Amino acid sequence: MADVTVPGVRAEARITARDDGRGGTCLPVLESDGPLALRRTRGDAAEARVVLVGAMSGPLGGDRFAVRAEVGEGARLRVGSAAATIALPGQAKGEARYDVRATVGDRGELHWLPEQLISARGSELAVTTRVDLAATARLVLREEQVLGRAREEPGRLGSRLVVRVAGTCLLDQELVCGPGAPGGWDGPAVLGGHRAVGQLVVVRPEFAQRPVTARVLAEGAAVVPLAGPAALVTAAAPDALRLRRLLDEAMASLA
Repeated sequence: MADVTVPGVRAEARITARDDGRGGTCLPVLESDGPLALRRTRGDAAEARVVLVGAMSGPLGGDRFAVRAEVGEGARLRVGSAAATIALPGQAKGEARYDVRATVGDRGELHWLPEQLISARGSELAVTTRVDLAATARLVLREEQVLGRAREEPGRLGSRLVVRVAGTCLLDQELVCGPGAPGGWDGPAVLGGHRAVGQLVVVRPEFAQRPVTARVLAEGAAVVPLAGPAALVTAAAPDALRLRRLLDEAMASLA
């Protein structure tokens, strides 16, 4: 019997947030697609809140998922997810891809706070997140990756995060873990045997004049100023719970 490759799922969700002219934020575009279901939830007077709900398992091998978010001038948007995302092996061959693209206009603010991404054994996933900010925009972005479920070896997971302000690149970092990744990813210079890793990026115009001080926040977590109005927190932990606590403490310290 001939080897038949099953095509993966293609899905793209879109969010557009706009200043409503009355001190609040409206969502003229909230488009779900296939497994990517967007739901608006109750926010405060100025901020719109959206939750990404996984409508089916995935991403699986060969899937191509994308989320696009646009925050206009003066608008405020907070995006989270209802549950962790689990990368799984599927019938289709090849790696899955999950791309996030966001733009934020002047005086706009984006909080991108999804739940953890879990890399299950046998999966292959490449995640790319790119955020372009205007000069006076604000950003709080959290990413968390968990390598394998309980007592399980991870799949292959690649993660790239790019942040630009007014066209200038503040951050472009990449980490690849799991089978087939470059040697040393699990060694003392990278994860040191930990199975949960995350980063928190905070961009605020005032950081240009008053940059944060580089320091160790706790065992496995540190904050450094970036070459621009931003700070980066990196953390590694033995499990997802400890990782979230580290990043929550870091977020509180930068508030």
